[in-house]
Amino acid sequence: MPFPRLLRPRRRPAPSHRGLRRAVGAASTILLGAAMLAACTAAPAPKGTPDDSTIALLLPDAKTARYETFDRPLFEERVDELGDYKVLYANADQDAAKQQQQAESALTAGAGVLVLDPVDANAAVSIVTSANARGVPVISYDRLIAGGDLAYYVSFDNEKVGVLQASAFVDGVQDRGEGSGILMVNGSPTDSNAALFKDGAHSIIDSSGLHVLAEYDTPGWNPEKAQEWVSGQIALHRDQIAGVYAANDATAGGAVAALRVANVTPWPIVTGQDAELSAIQRLLTGDQYMTVYKAIKPQARLAAEVAVKLLHDEPVTAPMEIQGTPSTLLDPVAVTVDNIMQTVVADGFWTVDDICTPAYADACEAAGIE
Repeated sequence: MPFPRLLRPRRRPAPSHRGLRRAVGAASTILLGAAMLAACTAAPAPKGTPDDSTIALLLPDAKTARYETFDRPLFEERVDELGDYKVLYANADQDAAKQQQQAESALTAGAGVLVLDPVDANAAVSIVTSANARGVPVISYDRLIAGGDLAYYVSFDNEKVGVLQASAFVDGVQDRGEGSGILMVNGSPTDSNAALFKDGAHSIIDSSGLHVLAEYDTPGWNPEKAQEWVSGQIALHRDQIAGVYAANDATAGGAVAALRVANVTPWPIVTGQDAELSAIQRLLTGDQYMTVYKAIKPQARLAAEVAVKLLHDEPVTAPMEIQGTPSTLLDPVAVTVDNIMQTVVADGFWTVDDICTPAYADACEAAGIE
């Protein structure tokens, strides 16, 4: 399967950060000149002066498997292909204050560009402001930061993710015919994408005839929190639960664990997102009904390419603008047990050997995965 197409073609150059960086450089030059006159020797560059060979990649958490498994290595691989550049990497472990500290450390270390996937879209505005004050452009990666002068935004059509999830979910629940009561396990309230997933899902579910028994915004996308909440809802609604809309595969895993412990029957329809390996294997066993595959490779590689251009104040282009920011959105793809081979395997996201470990060999054979 080819990588997803880009949406709504339109090309527009990104705003240059050359002027601001030159102003920062000019101020530094004045200070350095005074020091040189006093000491009659050359002085080193002050801490925090942007370096045109250093990029900071700041990711939000390690509980979502994609970041360490795909985003980071794919981004670093592409940067390495483009030249002799250094990547300063940090993972915030779902802690916005920690991410703020990591960003400040990266700027102090001389990062010339920040590629930032924010823990908290609103709190991250202060990171953008601090970076801009030093003449350092910021790429908003995967999640849109809620303000500030952003140089670029690259992500997926996140409302469409919710639509894909809910469309498959509604069809699955209705086709099974075991009731209409559902639980909704949404994403983190601090994640700007989570609101889009929810909006997309509700645009389908609200007119479907399904009945939302209860709904939960999962703090930090934490699977343990999702499991705890679903366990409580099983105690209240056990015989009415025909489906569990889970906004990603981590929360789906928490929901499945709760359903297993409670031995819920008939088994509800469960959604997910990110095409994590454990989720693909749950599709084979029937524990999860669908997930959403997002082709992370083109996303990570594009972010790396834009970052290198911004390091050198080169113009960048984008097919669209979102909130005044040059943006690229990629198309997500729904995955069920019937199209695993045509999606995640065809793209090399997972191999048959990855998926069909001994515990899943029979299920793979039954699904025609070989």
